Amino acid sequence: MVRSVAARETVAEPPTPLATPMSATAPTSARSVRWGDLEDAAGALDRPLLRQRGANTTSQMAVVGANVCPIESLDYEIVENDVYKQDWRSRGKIQVFHYQVMKWVLALLVGSVVGLVGFFNNIAVENIAGYKLLLTSNLMMQNRNLEAFLLFMACNVVLAASAAAICAYFAPAAAGSGIPEVKSYLNGVDAHSILAPSTLLVKIIGSIFGVSAGFVLGKEGPMVHTGACIASLLGQGGSRKYGLTWNWIRYFKNDLDRRDLITCGAAAGVTAAFRAPVGGVLFALEEATSWWRSALLWRTFSTTAVALMVLKSLIEYCRSGNCGLFGEGGLIMFDVSSRVTTYTAVDIVVVIVLGILGGLFGALFNHLLGRVLRKYGFINEKGAPYKILLTAFISIVSSCCSFGLSSLSPCIPCPPDLPAGRCPTIGRSGNFKKFWCPAGQYNALASLFLNTNDDAIRNLFSGGTDSEFNVWTLLVFFMAIYSLALITYGVAVPSGLFIPVILSGATFGRLLGKVFGSGTGLDTGLFALLGAASFLGGTMRMTVSVCVILLELTNDLLLLPLIMLVLLISKTVADCFNKGVYDQIVQMKGLPFLEVHGEACMRSLVAGDVISGPVITFSSVERVGAVVSTLRRTGHNGFPVIEDEPFAPAPELCGLVLRSHLLVLLQGKVFTRARVKTSAAEVFRKLKPFDFAKVGSSGKALEVDELGLTDEDMEMYVDLHPITNRSPYTVVENMSLAKAAVLFRDLGLRHMCVVPRTPGRPPVLGILTRHDFMPQYIRGLFQNVLRE
Repeated sequence: MVRSVAARETVAEPPTPLATPMSATAPTSARSVRWGDLEDAAGALDRPLLRQRGANTTSQMAVVGANVCPIESLDYEIVENDVYKQDWRSRGKIQVFHYQVMKWVLALLVGSVVGLVGFFNNIAVENIAGYKLLLTSNLMMQNRNLEAFLLFMACNVVLAASAAAICAYFAPAAAGSGIPEVKSYLNGVDAHSILAPSTLLVKIIGSIFGVSAGFVLGKEGPMVHTGACIASLLGQGGSRKYGLTWNWIRYFKNDLDRRDLITCGAAAGVTAAFRAPVGGVLFALEEATSWWRSALLWRTFSTTAVALMVLKSLIEYCRSGNCGLFGEGGLIMFDVSSRVTTYTAVDIVVVIVLGILGGLFGALFNHLLGRVLRKYGFINEKGAPYKILLTAFISIVSSCCSFGLSSLSPCIPCPPDLPAGRCPTIGRSGNFKKFWCPAGQYNALASLFLNTNDDAIRNLFSGGTDSEFNVWTLLVFFMAIYSLALITYGVAVPSGLFIPVILSGATFGRLLGKVFGSGTGLDTGLFALLGAASFLGGTMRMTVSVCVILLELTNDLLLLPLIMLVLLISKTVADCFNKGVYDQIVQMKGLPFLEVHGEACMRSLVAGDVISGPVITFSSVERVGAVVSTLRRTGHNGFPVIEDEPFAPAPELCGLVLRSHLLVLLQGKVFTRARVKTSAAEVFRKLKPFDFAKVGSSGKALEVDELGLTDEDMEMYVDLHPITNRSPYTVVENMSLAKAAVLFRDLGLRHMCVVPRTPGRPPVLGILTRHDFMPQYIRGLFQNVLRE
């Protein structure tokens, strides 16, 4: 029979219990807490992007992209039931070899596809933005300045509104960077459509439109999400929803193998964006994934190598001029290796100052971005039309800043040592933009504003151009880009933060180089590179991966000591004020991310303090009607199975059964009229092991109402032994909650059973899930323990 040993359902709530010290003889049973109650107490601090949405006893709510949706945990634990054992026993040497080979084939295939998509993104952005700038430049050469401005703004608004519309109506999960969502997924958090094919398609198209619209954002963050989506689509055997399935990769229909493949996809996304294969591997290790091992390192490195080779082959093809305005391209995006880099003690002092200021500005950026995202959250909640209007408004502001500030900039005579063809530049790109200056002169701000973001960074990194941008130009551009980056990130378009931060940091670094002037021997272009590193360290809080990415971007190994120094200083300074930008966004979105170490207050609590009751359990041989009734009235994904009479002399924990496995077993109708055990062979006559495989992120899971059971079926019995995990992870009720949190995260669990330490009590007291370790949940239980 179904037992209520401990309860997660809503019950009468006694007064809030006090925390039980670890030396206590018995833990206090915690009350049932609804998420709506928790939002009253702590939601405004820890989940500011969410409004009160009532009780939710089955799953948490979080912001995924620009959409609020329920989330669930992934289960990386191997479910050692009879189905799993039968599956492995049935695999011969050929199947095992097939499985090992397919791991590598899929990893290399992910690298190839991500490389193709990254190249397509680059071509599309360069051509769309290039033709827009060409048309604007042609009108200005005819002195039709007002028409040029209106065309420039109209193109930007149309592109921006189009990107926002497809995100708002077709795939809200595609909005934003996607890195917080991918990072949370690799930590064990799943949400509907986070890696769906529709999200992938909208992410690619929306990123192209958004970057081409002149927004201060990049395509690098979305490429990480794109790589993860591609890996998920290939790893789950296609999509049943869209009629694309491949049985030959059915072995990968589990969370563990998908996690590894998505890690490879995220690393390949960084490679395709920055053309930095080693940096991509280190990014996955340092920022993205929560679990790492040497075998995954080797496979991820192979994936990024393939992605780079695909990019190199396609770029070589473009050198013949077959790619429109993409040009000759090149694997080194901002090559500064031609400069001789020598530095003195005075230069190191200046670099230290740059690192400190970069950390301060990075921490300030994160703080202000959090405030902006809160405001945008209220606007985005009103619906798709408001998302589009907000995006169009920001596009108009960006266009007015680009054109208006360039109009206020004075014309500067061209350097006399430059040939006439290089200054002024007439066309889509170049260091010395003519704008509407007379012959022989250029507009410095237009050289930065009226370019793609990549070209603007290239201009700032360029060496031997100390006199091209004066202090006033760099100061105005820095203030504008810093502000535009803050108000742009958060609109409903795919948007990355790498390029805005690099652009702001490069401008500030070059500005500092101009201020120090002859006091330092470093070129202002090298100051721009160090400034970009300091802002990345202060904002992202990544060190090793950012250092290698910048080296691969610029091809300047001699700057390695200075880049390392400025990254360490900026990160250290910024850590004194707040978290990294992605960690901050993960928290603001309400994603239940498990940190490496539990909160300090967890050491004063034990596992029994946070469980709520009564937990719903099943007997090892249960009546079908009882199982169906329980599945209908609860949304739990795991149920303890109790072995009782006549199968055991006293009640004992048999194991844990998953909701998805129960539904498959009920659909197979492996029932008996009497309450007796059935053999695993009886189950496998009607069902195959792959019938129990998990549905992909874009698939539709089996529902209770789809089972088609009759009244006669409801009165029969079903044996749960074949699908019960006989060795679930358990902790004793008096284990430190901090230790339980570390165990839960390191093992990648979804459920952890809490058992009594003394006999004569129910065999299981409750189940710990991910949300039981969340600070806001604990705060709702023990307000005297957890403080802000």
